Amino acid sequence: MTQWYFVAPNSAQRIGPLDDAGARAHAQRHRDHQCWREGLSGWQPVRAMPEFATSDDAPPPHMPPLPSASGSQRARSDEIDYRIVGNDMPFVEVELDPGESAIAEAGALMYKDASVQMDTVFGDGSHSGQGGGFMDKLLSAGKRVITGESLFTTMFTHTGTGKARVAFAAPYPGTVLAMKLSDHGGRLVCQKDSFLAGARGVTVGIHFQRKILTGLFGGEGFIMQKLEGDGWVFVHAGGTLVERDLAAGERIDVDTGCVMAYHPSVTMDVKAVGGIKSMLFGGEGVFLATLTGPGKVWLQSLPFSRMAGRMLAAAPQGGGKDRGEGSVLGGLGRLLDGDNNF
Repeated sequence: MTQWYFVAPNSAQRIGPLDDAGARAHAQRHRDHQCWREGLSGWQPVRAMPEFATSDDAPPPHMPPLPSASGSQRARSDEIDYRIVGNDMPFVEVELDPGESAIAEAGALMYKDASVQMDTVFGDGSHSGQGGGFMDKLLSAGKRVITGESLFTTMFTHTGTGKARVAFAAPYPGTVLAMKLSDHGGRLVCQKDSFLAGARGVTVGIHFQRKILTGLFGGEGFIMQKLEGDGWVFVHAGGTLVERDLAAGERIDVDTGCVMAYHPSVTMDVKAVGGIKSMLFGGEGVFLATLTGPGKVWLQSLPFSRMAGRMLAAAPQGGGKDRGEGSVLGGLGRLLDGDNNF
């Protein structure tokens, strides 16, 4: 028997499972909801599903216009090409056609061709050249500040002929992941600071954790990044990245800092690690993050907070003096440890 799940706009609360009859009844009452069943790649608008179609259905308002034969219409995001180079310290090289643009975080640029013009725009660039007013740009910039990003975004536009390339580097060791938002229901929830670059038209917004315990102890705070649109985005994860596809009701327990991104259909919560002994001596803190399907999740093996903590622990203490391997022997040990400045 097919099991259907539904979710209301701008909500992570799932409704279901429902059988076919219950799903049809729910779809008739809530035409603006999105739905999912086994076999679908992601959440789909109720109006777009043949099982729930009615005679007065119009095309979903949030779907991008299809290209016409004359080329007068195009998708909201630029159709860019790319390649990812490197493993431990990767960078992404984006190939632009004339007039195409890519957006990136301030300071992410590695190199660019001379024909690529670099402009600093207010907000995430999604309203640039699209008739957005000052208030739209101000709201976009405010969302970015709340998620820990810069007030401004850098836009790179190919103003010449032929092909041009621009590259963006990861800020610390890890993995750069390319994702087409249209393949993920047009929306992804990510950790703060994960967005590296993307096609013009991608919107970087905010996602609020509504549960107090999840916001306090989930490892990501109350505010996360929300990437919306239909184009390519490039996100950065610490260490090695693993993708898990969770079935409806399937749960995975994760270290609170290892959650990199997930579908909005996934529910994130927290649970205690166990007894008092595990909390005090287990080394995993007091809480674990729980992710419940349906949907995909992406986990990182080396959160930046963990790497920064190890670096801080290894940093020189007591006024910045070196502590080599022979420091327990005092001055004689420092002469023998092989790391001296004369």
